[in-house]
Amino acid sequence: MTAERDADVSLTAVLTLSGPARDAPGTLELHGPLEPLLLEAALARVAAGRPELRGTRPRTVRRGPGRHTLEADAPYPLGVLADLLTAAVPGPAGEHGAGGGKHRILARRQPVAALPELLALTPLQRELLSDTADRPQQQVAQLFQRWHGPLDTGRFTAAWQSVFDHETVLRSAFVWDPQPRIALHARARPEVVRHEHGALTWQALVEQERARGFGLGRPGPLRFALLDGAPQEPGDGCVPPTDVLLTYHRGLLDSRSVRLLLHEFYRAYLSASSPHGGERRPDLRDYRRWLSAQDPAPARDFWTRTGVAPSAGLPRARPGAVTGRQGTGRALARLTRAEAARLADWTARRGTTESGALQAVWAMVLFRTGGADRGPAPVGFHVTLSGRGIPMEGVEHIPGLFDNPLPMSLDVDPEGTVSALLRDVRDRVLDMAAYEWVSAGQIRQWRGLDADVDAPETLLSFEPRPRPLEGLTAQLAVQGIYVEEAAPVGGRTVFPMDVVAHHDHLGGLALTSVNDRGRLHDDHAAQMLAQSARLLRELPGSAGDSTTVAEALSTLADADAPRLYDRPTAAVDRRLVRLRGAARPGAVTVCLIAPPGTPLDRYVDLARHYQGPEALTVLRADVARMPEAVEALRPLLAAGARPVLGGFSGAGALACELARHIAAGSGRAPLVVVGAAHDADGDRVCGLTRALGAAARRAD
Repeated sequence: MTAERDADVSLTAVLTLSGPARDAPGTLELHGPLEPLLLEAALARVAAGRPELRGTRPRTVRRGPGRHTLEADAPYPLGVLADLLTAAVPGPAGEHGAGGGKHRILARRQPVAALPELLALTPLQRELLSDTADRPQQQVAQLFQRWHGPLDTGRFTAAWQSVFDHETVLRSAFVWDPQPRIALHARARPEVVRHEHGALTWQALVEQERARGFGLGRPGPLRFALLDGAPQEPGDGCVPPTDVLLTYHRGLLDSRSVRLLLHEFYRAYLSASSPHGGERRPDLRDYRRWLSAQDPAPARDFWTRTGVAPSAGLPRARPGAVTGRQGTGRALARLTRAEAARLADWTARRGTTESGALQAVWAMVLFRTGGADRGPAPVGFHVTLSGRGIPMEGVEHIPGLFDNPLPMSLDVDPEGTVSALLRDVRDRVLDMAAYEWVSAGQIRQWRGLDADVDAPETLLSFEPRPRPLEGLTAQLAVQGIYVEEAAPVGGRTVFPMDVVAHHDHLGGLALTSVNDRGRLHDDHAAQMLAQSARLLRELPGSAGDSTTVAEALSTLADADAPRLYDRPTAAVDRRLVRLRGAARPGAVTVCLIAPPGTPLDRYVDLARHYQGPEALTVLRADVARMPEAVEALRPLLAAGARPVLGGFSGAGALACELARHIAAGSGRAPLVVVGAAHDADGDRVCGLTRALGAAARRAD
């Protein structure tokens, strides 16, 4: 994603803190053109988020062209201010200073750059960022679709630009102040990259895009990679299909949202002009306000009464046992179109759904892993609820992160009937849906459970049937275009095992499992998926009203019982990563601050541009684990190294918090340098490297 940004309005900031106390004086040096109205807007934004600061502001001293210093004697979040100013996006060309007379005066009253609007994270977003802080690839998800017919790259990009302009979430990013927040930017451009046939394989493209991750400080949680199909024989008149890979950040979007956005895109692609009129409302800001107004007491009462027993999941391997594997395993199973139709008819006649049947079958498979001869027992797993069944007008049309994995507990009686189990699943899901806005972390906290020990280990997700394109299919066909339904691409999993079900473009029901090889063997995950698919095929034809769970399970062949292994212990703490050593003895160390989930390639790119003799390191910092970050730096500090802390916009407040912790131990806070968000063309990277070099010379 390339945010619209002009080099001549890019600022860099250098912060000096006089000590560890929050009321210690500090200064913020700004290098680059500073529009007075932009500064006023930034100060007002800080005061709006911190009412106690109203009436308090740092002094502004102009040091020369493009050089200003802000001096704060009272407590003031200079890191937050630096992040706001360096993240400002320039206004459209011609917006300022155009026209004459009264219009010219009004134009000069507008700032030349737009500040991002800050928004608190939802509990679901906070937990996802925290759980995947050290594993950025788990924050990435992907959808795939095949485009048949002509695909004009310019028209494709322009259509997505229209959608980006309309949807606030597509112009969002993350900042830390030092707690994580969402930054809503005024503008962002979609990143569309097209690859010729033969440039790379499809699997290589999927892995490449997944490994890239997202620069969390840059707006745009959705990007596009196109891979052309094999050229056709001359004269056959056929256009080769194009594979389209949509990669998105799971902290801001879910798969249902991306499908909503695809519908908007098709309308824009078919329209000669933008089909939208301004921003969508309601949007994620309205949802956040709705969420803040909810009383958690009824939800707390429900979830504390209907929790999951800690022993209700997969049987555990013996303590200390390991799988000896790393990475992610995948397995596939599929019901044909006829089998899927038979399942849908069977569940409808029993007053439930296909997703309810999958949940009941999964409960039976989990029950079987504990032994075929046992009596009634609880089983527990997570199910993904849509999060859109809440009483908020228009929520079904808002793109964002709503899909919510919540714990489900069921009592499985082998002598009970399959029909009764289906009813239990249906009733439990209906009860859960009343509080589907609550996060799993809140539930664990209310019940006093440990996240690593007591959480169910598997997750079931059932993608809804694709929405009709409402006439768009025919309009696309007129232009010789047919696009297959978007399908999920299996990625990294936070759970030991995920299962995703979706209807494919042929009408079948596809089941995909993804397992953590360090916690569950591939063959065991594939076995459980195959057993589930077999039951979904056979039950509609064999299960009567009196068929028991034990009778249904008796059709499955005997196999080794799956075992869940303890989470592997990390061999090396990679919180501090060395990019390069110093070019001369005694040189300063530049420590780049990587907020949680930030891919390291952003900093490798910076290291290639950096010209100074200083050593370069990257530190993964998180306000919730600041002592660990300081501990990772301790060898450098003990050796007398004089670090300079730096980072892209969005890391300033986090770096200031770390500087205070360092000052508490050494008596002296390091300089903090903040530059504009990482930009693929290198302009902003070079601006930050120059500022880091100047700060390093001052600290030397």
